Amino acid sequence: MKKYRKLIVFATVLMLLLATLTGCGTDGTDDDGNGGDGATRIGIVLPTKDEPRWVQDETRFNEALADTDYSVEILFSQGSSASEKANVESLLTKGIDVLIICPHDGDAAAAAAEAAAAEGVTVISYDRLITGTDAVDYYVTFDSIAVGAAQGQYLVDSAEGEGNPLYLYAGASSDNNAFLFFEGAWSVLQPKIADGTFVIKNSSEAVALQDKAELTRDEMGRIISQVTTNWDFNEAKNKAESHLTAAAAADKGDVYILAPNDGTARSIADVFASDNDVTSYVVTGQDAEKASVQYIIDGKQSMTVFKDVRTLVKDSIEMAISVLEGNTPQTTGSYNNNVTDVPAKQTEVIVVDQDNLKAALIDSGYYEASEFTGLE
Repeated sequence: MKKYRKLIVFATVLMLLLATLTGCGTDGTDDDGNGGDGATRIGIVLPTKDEPRWVQDETRFNEALADTDYSVEILFSQGSSASEKANVESLLTKGIDVLIICPHDGDAAAAAAEAAAAEGVTVISYDRLITGTDAVDYYVTFDSIAVGAAQGQYLVDSAEGEGNPLYLYAGASSDNNAFLFFEGAWSVLQPKIADGTFVIKNSSEAVALQDKAELTRDEMGRIISQVTTNWDFNEAKNKAESHLTAAAAADKGDVYILAPNDGTARSIADVFASDNDVTSYVVTGQDAEKASVQYIIDGKQSMTVFKDVRTLVKDSIEMAISVLEGNTPQTTGSYNNNVTDVPAKQTEVIVVDQDNLKAALIDSGYYEASEFTGLE
């Protein structure tokens, strides 16, 4: 009888052991469905779901990773640096090895990057550069200076004669890219401001500096503080309304508008279009958002700088996988983030207007023609 009881105890222990092993995932997955033990993972943090651009990036990331052996979790910070840090900390508890992060605020994101680096996680700054820390390993970006230069050049190429009213707008002063965009635009516009082709109408700081071909970061910051949209549609709208209210009829007519991205371009364009003293306007943008593509088709927005997110995402994923496989990612240059030179991979940009919209965005497979009306 004693021997029989021992056999029962042994069988019970064996069954519990088997149940424990089954619960741990003997099929090679952990409890959250990720491959292996969850240690080889890519965490991605994007700024907000409130802008079509970042929702588009989420889709492209999921598509790019669908055929890989690496799992991914994508979180949104909703325009909050505190939420951004919390998102990073959440991903760290899940054992990520690579963090791809597009910071809401470049300086504020330094703390999140440092937390990841302290855990041995490779930090890839995505599209926007994390500043003020040496905890950034790589930067994947479009050539932001080239984006601004393309916007400025479009305005220059569209202008005739002298005295053309120029309205300047910029992104958020917390975003390093906003400075790079403005730097690129200023490099092209300033000579045409100096020779009288354009007359700045909405920034006293820009007027005071209009004879300087190259601006310091502090000087750019003074201008941007006057014309920032903070990447916010409503703020762009309110600022444009305020500028037009203060402007005399002579400061309107055929106007030229440097708008930093598509969302703000649409808001600003709507304001200028509703002003009876504005005869016509040329307005820039970037990101090739669907709504702005339709605006370009309809003649309500002049151009956008197309940044093919498929390529940027592809570069990011290739870089992350290279790190996970123990290799050194390929880079094409570097950007100084005020502490260190961050190795970077740059992606080219394309200017899109009515003339090449179909070829650049539809024929390339980026969008479907059925997503738009009036497309010829």
